[in-house]
Amino acid sequence: MKKVALFGAGRIGRIHAANLCALAGIELVAVSDPVASSCTELAQTYGARVDSIDNIFADPSIDAIVIGSPTTTHSELITRAAQAGKHIFCEKPVDLSASRAQACAEAVARANVACMIGFQRRFDPTFNEAKVRLDRGDIGNPEMLVITSRDPGAPPVDYIKNSGGIFRDMLIHDFDVFRWILCGDGDEAAWLSATGSCLTDPAIGQAGDMDCTAVTIRTKKGRLCQINTTRRAAYGYDQRFEVIGATGMLQCGNHRPSEVTQADALGTRVDNPEAFFLQRYAQAYRLEIEHFFAQLQSGGPCRTTIGDGVRAQVLADAAAHSAASGQAVEF
Repeated sequence: MKKVALFGAGRIGRIHAANLCALAGIELVAVSDPVASSCTELAQTYGARVDSIDNIFADPSIDAIVIGSPTTTHSELITRAAQAGKHIFCEKPVDLSASRAQACAEAVARANVACMIGFQRRFDPTFNEAKVRLDRGDIGNPEMLVITSRDPGAPPVDYIKNSGGIFRDMLIHDFDVFRWILCGDGDEAAWLSATGSCLTDPAIGQAGDMDCTAVTIRTKKGRLCQINTTRRAAYGYDQRFEVIGATGMLQCGNHRPSEVTQADALGTRVDNPEAFFLQRYAQAYRLEIEHFFAQLQSGGPCRTTIGDGVRAQVLADAAAHSAASGQAVEF
């Protein structure tokens, strides 16, 4: 039985708590969050105790921690967990700074603990099936990737002000997908150009951020990636990608509440995509936590490492710099 503590009792913390408590051999023993009411409610729901950060790290019976707290807390919690000898599962991103993320990675390496970063899109069954077929050689050598990633609406402006910006907050997943799909053979980004606009809400621009972006990446081997994002898709949560190879194409479409197509005299209709990420990636969140604890049990490597988190952060920093300066970035 592995004992686990959870940092964060908000939306993502509740998802992880439910998935943890559904796993055999896992006991959620402690929850920590500065919002006392949320923390107490979540702890009581799953039979855990409310505890402080210091007590959790000082408790030798706790084997692993799950970090679902705000981004600004991630690097400190990762570093302290590593120093305490706890295995770590942390939501993206590692930090809002690539240099601080790298310092976390070095602390994890020194402590020789497992650290998995929550890039749950790698565990989505549809996306993962495309990766399996790609690795099997079904479309030959991959040459181009097009990612569409569109939210149905923006988060509150108060959140945006502290998010690190759209490239670090929203596109961090897309940068990881780029590396996962196009760089599996050791390839990496060589050149990146990013631009963006504020088209959906002027308050987002006043907060110093963008809500629509376009990113182009060229790898060392000449492969190309295009990422288009917006914080306003009136029709739902739009998550798609297609990868073009030497002998074909793999295309991953949206998930819908149902797959029923209705055709009548008024036309042909299908459901819009799922409402948001909680619905779209519900299975992926469950599978990534299962994977983390399975790898702890077996001693095998985690599929998404803190090194992946650092490299995605480097791309996010480069995109923010490119969009601000109007100049491409070379690596």
